[in-house]
Amino acid sequence: MRETPAAVGTPSGADAEMRALLLGAIPALRAFAFSLTYDLDRSDDLVQDTLIRAWTKADSFQRGTNLTAWLFTILRNLFYSEQRKRKREVEDADGIHAGRLTSLPEQEIRIELQEFRAALDQLPHSQREALVLVGAQNFTYEEAAAICGVAVGTVKSRVSRARSRLVEALGMVGTDDIGADALTRAAIGAPP
Repeated sequence: MRETPAAVGTPSGADAEMRALLLGAIPALRAFAFSLTYDLDRSDDLVQDTLIRAWTKADSFQRGTNLTAWLFTILRNLFYSEQRKRKREVEDADGIHAGRLTSLPEQEIRIELQEFRAALDQLPHSQREALVLVGAQNFTYEEAAAICGVAVGTVKSRVSRARSRLVEALGMVGTDDIGADALTRAAIGAPP
């Protein structure tokens, strides 16, 4: 007699609560995966693989600890495993294929976003990863260090260097350059 999925059973630790927690973490996982891959399809595949791994290994998660950090660690490990496999693949080095897939920006904000992405992409991977975890995902330095498997001081150093490089790459003078430009601030009545 053939077993049906219901007969196979649910992995130990995988219950309705775990399902709800995993579903709630999807937006953060997608953002982190995209920051690593810069490819929507690859990042979605990475998130799906992470959720499957987390579901099947739910018994290894200690309830009451930071689920998002646990999931980010799984995602990061899957990403690095994938990277090791991809080393032998031929990339689009001259960017011809990628160039055909892009469209010209229609607004200034798109240009600025492209400049930011290009500057972010120029950062060493370890600095970009630390910056995204701390700056975009709002992890503490301690949580980011646990995810990356490094010391807290290393994460602080990477974030500081990444921020400095971004400010330099984007031609910013200081924190006043971050955010709306002077014309926009004047229009909304904010101090210049």
